[in-house]
Amino acid sequence: MAELFADLRGQPQAVALLEASLERQRLAPAYLFAGPDGVGRRLAALRFLEGVLAGPGAWAAGSPPLRRRLEQGNHPDLLWIEPTYSHQGRLVAASAAVAEGVSRRSPPQIRLDQIRELSRFVARRPVQGNHCLVVLEGAEAMAEAAANALLKTLEEPGEGVVILICAAPDQLLSTIRSRCQRIRFGRLEPALMAELLADDPELGPDPSELVELAAGSPGALLRHRQQWQALPEGVAAGLLALPADPLAALALARDLSEALDGEQQLWLLNWWQLALWRRHGRVDQMRRLERLRQHLLSFVQPRLAWEVALLEVAGVVRGQA
Repeated sequence: MAELFADLRGQPQAVALLEASLERQRLAPAYLFAGPDGVGRRLAALRFLEGVLAGPGAWAAGSPPLRRRLEQGNHPDLLWIEPTYSHQGRLVAASAAVAEGVSRRSPPQIRLDQIRELSRFVARRPVQGNHCLVVLEGAEAMAEAAANALLKTLEEPGEGVVILICAAPDQLLSTIRSRCQRIRFGRLEPALMAELLADDPELGPDPSELVELAAGSPGALLRHRQQWQALPEGVAAGLLALPADPLAALALARDLSEALDGEQQLWLLNWWQLALWRRHGRVDQMRRLERLRQHLLSFVQPRLAWEVALLEVAGVVRGQA
């Protein structure tokens, strides 16, 4: 493995394909980095683009100055696009949503205006390198109009290089997939995950559900830990206890709906669903929690949705299975 990709662990097939492209200087106009979240797709995109900009004969060793500029997002030939929230008449990137105080009840999207910006970017002349480079992170979050506009751009890509980072490639248009060279990323083995996370200062005994939810993704495990640590005291224990007292159930619904935003509530629901299944294995409970998920994703008032679900799951009020 070249020094360029030395810090990308557990993805030998992806590294081999990317190194071959750089060695031969035969770049595809579009790549699809397909695989689960948190296994190195973003890091691979950064290192690959560093190699593209470093050029023939220099790519293998990497370039610290280029690396810093790419990681800071201040290279003039790079455009990095991620899903956004519509907030107070402007688009806020998903990575900045918490800092901006954006409501995250609805999932973020990649929007038509962002794809139009991408099209203009790849059509212009590069400033310092030989290519205009675009990374489209979370490509599965494209709205329909955005996907159709991207397809038109990929049909005539010019000298640009576009990388789609996608956790669910089957959700992309088949015509988009067919115009990309697919680079597959797999889940990491447990031993490698433990090794990569061994130096994490927050490392401690994880609830077993967090490890299962991570499913071989160290990045996902770190995010699950952050969500777990952000839970108000007593919420997780209360959900597992399935309070039989209606007042206790209503109080728990109030506490979690007031303390957690929409995204956090959906994460908590995923954890609760797995934890209950492992303890009770009841299909009727799983069906009821799926109804709760649909309510949280729609316009049902979250506190009311949690109240009814808690009462029904606990058996205090018998809802329909």
